[in-house]
Amino acid sequence: MTVLIPPRLQPGDRVRVVSPASTPEREFVARGVELLAGWGLRVELGRHVFDSVGYLAGTDEDRLADLNDAFRDPGVRAVFATRGGKGAYRISDQLDFDAVRRDPKPLVGFSDITAVHLSLWKECRLAGIHGPFNDEAGGGLRAALMTAEEVVVRQDPKEPTAALTAGGPATGFLMGGNLNTIAHAVGGELSSLDGGILLIEDTIGTGLGMIDRQLTQLVKSGLLDDLRGVAVGRFNGFEDARVNGWSVLDVLRDRLDLLAVPVLGGLPIGHGPQSATVPLGTVATIDPATGILTVAPAVT
Repeated sequence: MTVLIPPRLQPGDRVRVVSPASTPEREFVARGVELLAGWGLRVELGRHVFDSVGYLAGTDEDRLADLNDAFRDPGVRAVFATRGGKGAYRISDQLDFDAVRRDPKPLVGFSDITAVHLSLWKECRLAGIHGPFNDEAGGGLRAALMTAEEVVVRQDPKEPTAALTAGGPATGFLMGGNLNTIAHAVGGELSSLDGGILLIEDTIGTGLGMIDRQLTQLVKSGLLDDLRGVAVGRFNGFEDARVNGWSVLDVLRDRLDLLAVPVLGGLPIGHGPQSATVPLGTVATIDPATGILTVAPAVT
């Protein structure tokens, strides 16, 4: 398939910070801006970055306007989402996809921003960047945006999901992110993942039954029928969750076994400290034997 690969960032480039989901903390954004400025980038804030309407960073119209303004501005070379939370799914189908196709630029974000990544992939086949906008991810994020080198993520044996690892090597385009957001995108932003590697991660607040429901919905949708493999990141907050002896690992294994594809778990991707940054939409290989995920760059 043809994938839109944006050009890599250069010192002096303008970049735009927006809030498509929930309202961020000002201190958190200030640290992110300082990080990007330290790379020689010229950082701009969207007009509605700190707006607040309930649990959203402003109205749907204003959050969408900030996102589309960034994609339409030819001088802006990358778009950074301040945080996830809630609300990106309300506007992800209303993006200016024509503007994205005319002038591809990377979107950086994860968690609820998964909805925007999925929509950009479905409509434009745009490669993106899954990862946080903070100083902890600085080195990996900079490399993913400012070099055209492949990204290598190694399994952390201490991550509980490492126990899910099984099967042989598998190669396909990497797509996914937050499991909850992916499951709710069935019938909307989520397109077929035939030939792909599904990336999943989740965090506290989602019960074991919900994990079961989300994975079952994805299996029943048929969108995973020709999946090549699964890359499993962090499932934080489930360490003490048990239902009649079942843990989150039991639920994940029970559902993922239905796919009959290789699985690489224990990846330090998703919510939590020192999370890895990974491209989305480019060719990836999981190697369960060595515990390594290798992903082609999302910039050129």
